[in-house]
Amino acid sequence: METSEKNKLATISLWFLAILLVFSIGSNFFVNAKDANSFNGDEVKTYRNLPPKLSDSLPFWNGSIVFSGNTEPNDVYSDQSVPKDDKFILGTDNLGRNLAKRVIVGIRISLLIAIVATLIDLIIGVTYGLVSGFLGGKIDLFMQRVIEVISSIPNLVIVTMLGLLLGSGVLSIIISIAIVGWTSMARQVRNLTLSYREREFVLASRALGENKFKIAFKHVLPNISGIIIVQIMMTVPSAIMYEAVLSAINLGVKPPIVSLGSLITDASENLQYYSYQVLISALALVFISLAFILLGEDGLRYAFDLKSNKEN
Repeated sequence: METSEKNKLATISLWFLAILLVFSIGSNFFVNAKDANSFNGDEVKTYRNLPPKLSDSLPFWNGSIVFSGNTEPNDVYSDQSVPKDDKFILGTDNLGRNLAKRVIVGIRISLLIAIVATLIDLIIGVTYGLVSGFLGGKIDLFMQRVIEVISSIPNLVIVTMLGLLLGSGVLSIIISIAIVGWTSMARQVRNLTLSYREREFVLASRALGENKFKIAFKHVLPNISGIIIVQIMMTVPSAIMYEAVLSAINLGVKPPIVSLGSLITDASENLQYYSYQVLISALALVFISLAFILLGEDGLRYAFDLKSNKEN
């Protein structure tokens, strides 16, 4: 892929994520978790499993659906006697809840879990990697063995065990994801620190009598920050996917909280007849993850590599 195309994709991803983050924060004022999860038991038969609808003449958004074994579309809104003024842009679920509201709340919760878990990864991983790489010797050897022991256990096993121990709340999921995610960050920071600790500016700081930890955090860290930022962009989508996996094995968030992972899991029960319910949440998850990856790989990595080449 050419550089200009990569830059365009990175720019689009940046704008997409910026708009998404602003929208997610702003949506707290007009869509809350209670609205997204509430339903009227007396109206479930009327509003359950409605397909997306904006207009009667708009393809794919006209409230019709072709059921398995049929050739002609059914007007579900008419069949279930839904009032004419009631339309749902993304349809409803099996309890008649507005899917648009649920997806908005789901995106918000998934981003919250992923970003907070990534920040914890950043703090632990960067600190651990800097200390290990800069001190070296037996301390580095011991710290790397600890990482190897943790890495030898499959991440899904650790996350599952922690999920069972800590419960299924948002905080417990964040902790579970953070505990297994910091090792890759620590290794990368440690490797970069090993390459920088023999540079001239580090040797000069040592000659002037500066403290080792001060040199590591004041001189080495700023020089490797570019790679760390790129790594963060890779960690966020991984955290989103981990949350989705936890939801799939019933260790994700529980009602009234909803996330993209739990939406996909709930909708998978009706996949054969109402595939749009899974598709909407799955596409949101894929596009968000893809945007972070494109921004990190095609945008930030290229920018920092270019800067590094100019300095060298």
